[in-house]
Amino acid sequence: MRTPEYQSITPSELKRRLDAGDSLVLLDVREPWEFETARIEGSKLIPLDEMPGRVSELDPAAETIVICHHGNRSAYMTQALQHSGFENVFNLQGGVDAYSREDPSVPRYY
Repeated sequence: MRTPEYQSITPSELKRRLDAGDSLVLLDVREPWEFETARIEGSKLIPLDEMPGRVSELDPAAETIVICHHGNRSAYMTQALQHSGFENVFNLQGGVDAYSREDPSVPRYY
């Protein structure tokens, strides 16, 4: 089995860190309608297809958690950011869907 070429964070670890007040950048790469339907409080929306022109809005030194619905788009973006020099970037395992099981204030959608 191959090890992913990016770092990840579990939904429970993210919830714990947010509850502790850790300073994290929550980068949501879903579409605007998805973001309006369900999001983690404090997330910044930059849809995946807008990232090339908006990556300058991000701080490469900040600890960044990349979020999507199930973790596939965010895994792709996590790798792309790592290749662009971001050192502390993590994919949220299972995406906002998995996170909603840790935080009931975040609704699930299909």
